[in-house]
Amino acid sequence: MTNRRNFLKAAGIGMAAAAMPGLASASSGKADAKKDKINFQLGVASYTLRRFPVEEALDMTLRCGVNRITFKDMHLPLDSDEATIKKTVELCRSKGVEAYGAGVIYMKTKEEVDRAFEYAKAAEMEMIIGVPNHELLEYVEGKVKQYDIKLAIHNHGPGDKLYPSAESAYKLIQHLDKRMGLCIDIGHTKRINRDPEQDVKDFFDRVFDVHIKDVTAASADGKTCIIGRGVIDFPAFMKSMVKLGYNGTLALEYEAEAEDPLPGMMESFGYVKGIMAML
Repeated sequence: MTNRRNFLKAAGIGMAAAAMPGLASASSGKADAKKDKINFQLGVASYTLRRFPVEEALDMTLRCGVNRITFKDMHLPLDSDEATIKKTVELCRSKGVEAYGAGVIYMKTKEEVDRAFEYAKAAEMEMIIGVPNHELLEYVEGKVKQYDIKLAIHNHGPGDKLYPSAESAYKLIQHLDKRMGLCIDIGHTKRINRDPEQDVKDFFDRVFDVHIKDVTAASADGKTCIIGRGVIDFPAFMKSMVKLGYNGTLALEYEAEAEDPLPGMMESFGYVKGIMAML
């Protein structure tokens, strides 16, 4: 909350300066020229909207002012036939939403790996956000090469025996094809009391996607909350993402209030966009 108050105070000063020509011009110039370019985009992980049908989920995403989404299987089932996948892809296009990936997809057998890559290919997705069993990683690497579709391993924090942290995945894939990477969930990262900002820095060469959320505590008891109301230092995290030149997506995975997530989503995006404006 201290970080949130400091940010809002700074944002208020910035907006006041922008509203006063003298102050605005005084704050411009060389300092502005040194600002880093923001290369990343914002999106939604559709698990956020798990209680809503796909068309409504797309509309809610657009209401938040973003147009990128990754589909969880309740919105586009993994066993969908070609016609269903094509219809969903066309629906996304008609609304101006890019379904750039799918996940989280669990892969416990070779058959499940095969199905995931066929599914992603049919839906014209650029990546799969997945959790493959360790013994399947070399098989997955073969599919990544065959389909030229990225695989981003998602960490799930406390209780996750496969990939509790980004580091646990990175150690297993760092020598594999460079299209084998990470989807760092910063909420789950914080819940095992790791620093999301440092993890992104340490494993940046394999960071393909980032799930953003805030949590109430840096422990297993931490719960998803509106961004800016939890314990993650988002201004510092976002500043690092800009400095690193991250050019992927920051996808909001808002797990709270499943029946009515839109207000929390909008406040979360508003806070993130405010930070981006200041950066």
